[in-house]
Amino acid sequence: MRNKTLLLSAVLALATAAPAGAATASEAATTGTGAGAVSTAGTTTGTGAGAVSTTRTGAGAVSTAGAAHGAGLGRRILPANDGWASAGTGTTGGAAAPPANVHTVTSRSQLAAALAAPGPRIIYVKGRLDSGRTCADYATGGYTLAGYLAAYDPAVWGRDAEPSGPLEDARAASAANQTAHIKLKVPSDTTIVGLPGATIRHLNLHVDKADNVIIRNIRFEDAADCFPQWDPTDGETGNWNSLYDNISVTGSTHVWVDHNTFTDGTNPDSAQPLYFGRPYQMHDGQTDITNGSDFVTVSWNEFSGHDKTMLIGSTNNPAADSGKLSVTVHHNHFSDTLQRLPRVRFGKVHVYDNYYEVPDAATFVYAIGVGVQSQIVAENNYFRLSRAVDPAALLYDWGGTTLTARGNLLRVGGKERPIDLVGVYNAAHDPDLGTDAGWTPTLHTRIDPASTVRREVSRHAGAGHLS
Repeated sequence: MRNKTLLLSAVLALATAAPAGAATASEAATTGTGAGAVSTAGTTTGTGAGAVSTTRTGAGAVSTAGAAHGAGLGRRILPANDGWASAGTGTTGGAAAPPANVHTVTSRSQLAAALAAPGPRIIYVKGRLDSGRTCADYATGGYTLAGYLAAYDPAVWGRDAEPSGPLEDARAASAANQTAHIKLKVPSDTTIVGLPGATIRHLNLHVDKADNVIIRNIRFEDAADCFPQWDPTDGETGNWNSLYDNISVTGSTHVWVDHNTFTDGTNPDSAQPLYFGRPYQMHDGQTDITNGSDFVTVSWNEFSGHDKTMLIGSTNNPAADSGKLSVTVHHNHFSDTLQRLPRVRFGKVHVYDNYYEVPDAATFVYAIGVGVQSQIVAENNYFRLSRAVDPAALLYDWGGTTLTARGNLLRVGGKERPIDLVGVYNAAHDPDLGTDAGWTPTLHTRIDPASTVRREVSRHAGAGHLS
């Protein structure tokens, strides 16, 4: 791929030559004008030549950076020891990009062009980027939802076989049209960072077989699948399955996802109808990490109003994932999210200092999914539950055997108390989970007391809260 030691040297050399808070003339100049053009621009609100400031990126985490907004933001790298993404040579993204590789984008076409441009690259997202298309624009082959429902109604089609034939072919072709437009591949040595108010809507960032990627300070909205597939063989009563995440990390290493906000916006799955007795689900994950990915840190994000939030490890087949999927999940706010917070297979996953807010038992399934050969260490998390939510539902056994839990805090009805996650789960379920995940995390920033997590995460998590 490339020599990361040389890249790190280039980052340090660039930091010496042009301080993080200072925009160069090239970075401040807008050069793109057409629909597919990309401007090589940051903003000129840096702290000036020679100025480098030490800036908090969240409670307990400190990095050397320039101004909170402007060209310096794209030069920031993952702090040392900040989770699994700091392993080895760390995660620097596009920080070594020369001025010609620094882009400001305001549309989907500009973002696609910047991702295809030479790297390393820094991409500043400005304003609201949308797919620019509706579901009707992708439909082909005579596909209509009404026709699809009529063809594959279990009363007509049955429940023993997946859909096939002209309407399923039309659905698949329509889905392929959507995929070609909304799935944007993120290559190695890339930083994508939002300027104030930046939003990416109806698009999927796909970090696929890449190394060294940073995505920060963006509001992600509604990566909806226009053409969910009905599968009557999925579970006892069938399910609707959708394709797109807001961010998909597949087969990739050294990825840092930080200070973003994830939401379905005005199109939540909870507002969708039931078809064939099952929810018509248009969304997949918000940040999914699968297919042998490794060394990922997910920090200071806000995940809200969503069903399948974060999947780590996509199948129970160990061929691709065994010995990988090393992920750190810290200081995130999970608010009114149903499940997968995260769900883990195989990986050594450190889940600490996260704030879980569960206001309604009817829209909650579980928080942490203990999957096949998972090695989860969950510590100093804060769980705020409504009275109707059973604390024994915070864990779910997806074929795992152990989980290390310590220092976690539960708040119900205004009262806080420590919670033994495994003990509470075991008292209500069989078989029991063991209490030793078999490893001790060493790559982490300061682990804050659980009693401070609600306040700190509420203040600092999500897009717009970089300091």
